[in-house]
Amino acid sequence: MEFRTFQFEMKTVLYFIFFISYSIFGQEPIETTFVSKIPFEADCLIGIDNFGTVYYINKNTLYKIEDKNNYSYSNVQFGKITSANSFNPLKITVFYEDFNTAFILDNRFAEILKIDFNSLEYYKNVSFVSTANDNALWVFNEDIQQLELFDYKTHKIRATTLPIQSKALDLKSNYNYAWILTEKFLYKYNYFGSLVYKIENMGYTSLVESNDKIFLVKNNSLTFFNESEKVYQLIETPELLTKQFLVTNETVYIYDSKILHKFQLNNK
Repeated sequence: MEFRTFQFEMKTVLYFIFFISYSIFGQEPIETTFVSKIPFEADCLIGIDNFGTVYYINKNTLYKIEDKNNYSYSNVQFGKITSANSFNPLKITVFYEDFNTAFILDNRFAEILKIDFNSLEYYKNVSFVSTANDNALWVFNEDIQQLELFDYKTHKIRATTLPIQSKALDLKSNYNYAWILTEKFLYKYNYFGSLVYKIENMGYTSLVESNDKIFLVKNNSLTFFNESEKVYQLIETPELLTKQFLVTNETVYIYDSKILHKFQLNNK
C-alpha cells in the first residue's frame, strides 16, 4: 500500500514538472529563412535600423554607417566604451562605466551633453544605462540595486523601482518600458517605475529588444519571450559560432565575428 502511494506521489510530481516545463516552453519554435550574409568586422554590434543604418563599436570607436554618410565617435580619455544605445537616432547614448559617465550624441555624433554621475548632488554608481523617453535615461544604481528613470536635464529622478535582489546582467528599454535581466529574474517596468511582470530567468545572459518585443540570449541560441502567454519560444537558426544577435522588426541578425548573417522570422 505504501509503495503504491509512493508511486502515485511520484507520478504527480513528474506530471507537475512536465506541466510547468510545457507551460514555459510548450509553444512551437519560430522558424527563420536565410536572407543574406556579408563580411563584417566589429567588436560589438549596436544596432541596425529599418533603413539599413548600422551602428557598431570597433577598437573603442563608435561608428554609424549609412548609404551616403559615415560617422565615428571616440573619447579615449574616458577609457573603454561599455555600451551604446541607438534606439533614438537623434539622441544616442554612450556609456563609460570606468569613469561613471555618459554622453548624449546627435545623429551626426556631435556631443549634445555629458553626464558625469560622479559630480551629481546625489552621487550615483551606475553599471547600466539605456535610453528612455524625452530627456531621460534608465540607469541602474549599483549601490542601492535600483533602476531609476533619470532626467539628465534637471538631474531629477522621475521614477524608481524597488531594490533588485540578484546581480544585474543586462538592461534594455524604449520610450515606454524598461527590461532588466538579473541572474534570477527578468523584470519589466513601465514609465512610472511600476513592475509589469517578473519571471524566472532560465539561464539567459543578455537581452535583445525590438518594438516592445523581448528576446533572450543563452549560449549560441536566441529565444523569444511571448509576453501574452508567458512562454519562451526558441528561434530556429543554423548552428553558427555566434558572437551577437540583433532583431529589427521581423529580421534577425547574427554576427559570428567575421560574417553578418541576416534571417527573416517566419512567424511570431
